[in-house]
Amino acid sequence: MSGNTFGVLFRLTTYGESHGPALGGVVDGCPPGLALCEADIQRDLDRRRPGAGGLTGTARKEPDAVRLLSGVFEGQTTGTPIGFVIENTDQRSRDYEAAKNLLRPGHADGTYLAKYGRRDYRGGGRASARETAARVAGGAVAGAMLSPLGIDVTAYTVEFGGVPCAVTDAPGAASRPFCAADPDIVPAWEARARQAMATGDSLGGIVEVAATGVPAGLGEPVFDKLDARLAYALMGVGAVKGVEIGNGFAAARLTGSANNDPIVAPAASNNAGGILGGIANGQPLVVRAAVKPIPSIAVPQRTMDVRGKPAEIVVGGRHDRSAIPRVVPVLRAMVLLTLADMVLLQRRLGG
Repeated sequence: MSGNTFGVLFRLTTYGESHGPALGGVVDGCPPGLALCEADIQRDLDRRRPGAGGLTGTARKEPDAVRLLSGVFEGQTTGTPIGFVIENTDQRSRDYEAAKNLLRPGHADGTYLAKYGRRDYRGGGRASARETAARVAGGAVAGAMLSPLGIDVTAYTVEFGGVPCAVTDAPGAASRPFCAADPDIVPAWEARARQAMATGDSLGGIVEVAATGVPAGLGEPVFDKLDARLAYALMGVGAVKGVEIGNGFAAARLTGSANNDPIVAPAASNNAGGILGGIANGQPLVVRAAVKPIPSIAVPQRTMDVRGKPAEIVVGGRHDRSAIPRVVPVLRAMVLLTLADMVLLQRRLGG
């Protein structure tokens, strides 16, 4: 099975399934001498783990305790591959037995079956969002490399269930319900969540990721533009269906005079989202990802079984009612991984 490694020089390879014994990964290309311990990784994993979703979270409880297997000695990276494992401890595969021959709408059941001729029906196997735990762990390693360089990445929710909010307190989002960028929006989002939950439905949202301290010049034209690599990274997350940089789609409705950022100091605007010609211009990177509603819902849906016979399904088991907020640290991790890789690529030029 290909497609399990991300990055060119700073590489993360992940393994494991939702209902297997464990997930994990190997980070290769990480420079030596960086301060790193399990607690550094655990902080990020705790924000993504099952049970950390608040009102919209799953009833599945996983500690997501990470164990470092290699690549770190006496609290510092050695420059060799960093292996880690995260055990699954609260699988309940029996929840999927009754519908194991039915294809769940919105899931990858049918596409995995078409590709491999077989599938792991226990929560989607490799296609499960549980796989993203390994990405968050890999992102924490990337963060250990970027932090000494003054690069900081923050992620927060700017829209939930079709209700947008302003970005008034991005640093405080991590400790706020929904990872909301504005504390005043939380009651409205809670009401929206309860409304959907009452009908057995689910909700999506929009997450913004901002990176400061990114040096000008980062990016590899022509086909490895920084914005192209960021879009690739975020679109690789299963729930993400759209990515925009800076003004994004709104730029299509503007004139050039309105969309261009004046080149003055200090910067008057950042419509480009910190990237021009695929190369960082020194301003903050701003990228947004559209996150679809969770497809596992307690609403009757039309489908077919694995033999093509029409059927109806109501998805049981324990599921999030929204990928928000647990997807927020995942998207942050993918930006961290991308930036770490681009920094190493830039160093080949002596930058």
